[in-house]
Amino acid sequence: MSDPRTDQEQPPFAERPQNGESGLESRMREKPDHGEDSYVGANRLQDRVALITGADSGIGRAVALAYAREGADVAINYLESEQGDAEVSADLVRGAGRRALLIPGDLADPEVCRRIVEQTVSTFGRIDVLVNNAAHQGKATEGIDELSHERVERTFRVNIIAMFDLSREALPHIPPGGSIINTGSIQAYQPSAPILDYAATKGAIVAFTKGLAPHAIEKGVRVNCVAPGPVWTPLIAVSFEGEKLEKFGAQSPMKRPAQPAELAPAYVFLASRDASYVNGEVLGVTGGSPLG
Repeated sequence: MSDPRTDQEQPPFAERPQNGESGLESRMREKPDHGEDSYVGANRLQDRVALITGADSGIGRAVALAYAREGADVAINYLESEQGDAEVSADLVRGAGRRALLIPGDLADPEVCRRIVEQTVSTFGRIDVLVNNAAHQGKATEGIDELSHERVERTFRVNIIAMFDLSREALPHIPPGGSIINTGSIQAYQPSAPILDYAATKGAIVAFTKGLAPHAIEKGVRVNCVAPGPVWTPLIAVSFEGEKLEKFGAQSPMKRPAQPAELAPAYVFLASRDASYVNGEVLGVTGGSPLG
C-alpha cells in the first residue's frame, strides 16, 4: 500500500509556459504520468471501439492507454499542432496490441466533428465509447474584462458545442451497451474567476450530461461525466504561471494535483459493464474536494 498524499509528485512545480495554444506534453520538463509503467488491464473493454477527443496528452492519453490495455481499439483526435504528442499516444495503444487511428482536427469546426465520427466508423465499423475529453483553456486572467468575446466563443465552441456535434453524429453508430463519457471539472461547482469562460463550459457539460442521459438510454446508451479536480497536464502548464503554477493542486485536501493515470480508471469503469446501471452521473475524482 502507498500513501495517496505522497505517492505522486508534490508542488511546487517550476514548469514554464509553453508555446502553442493548448501546450505540448513533449515540451514539459516535469512529465505527467499516464500509467505507462503502472496500468494493468483486465479485458474489461475487450474488442470495443473508443473515440477519444484530446487524446494526444494528459487525461486523454491516459484514457487511451488504459482502454487499449483493457482490449479496445482507439481513435485519437487532436489538434494538428500536437501531431508529435498524438503519435506517442498511438504508439502506446499499439504497444498494447490494439489498433490506433489518428484523426487531427479542430473541434471548433462542426464539419471536423462530423468527419472524426465518420472516419472512426469507416475504419472500425462502429463506436462503442465516445469520450468527449478535449478542452480549450486560456491563460488565467485578472478578471472578466480580460475575457474577450473571441476567447469566450472559442472556449464554448471547443468545450461544449463540440460535445453536441460529436454526440449527435456518434449516437446513430453507438450500439446498445455503449456509452458517452464527458470530461467535466470541479470548476463546474467551484468556478474560478481567472478562468471563468472555462468554468462556465464545465457547468454546461454537467447539464448536458444529465439532459442527454435519459434520451440516449432509450437507445441503450449510457451517458456519464468524470469531474476531475486539479490534474497535472499540458493545459495547466500553458494556463498558469508564477506562484499559481508553482502551487497548483496544493489547495486539494491531498495537497497535490492528480496525475492523468489516476483519472483513467474512472473512465474505464464508466465504459465497462461494471457501470451498467450508472447513467446521468457525475463521478468526481477530486482528491477529496466536494462537488457542489
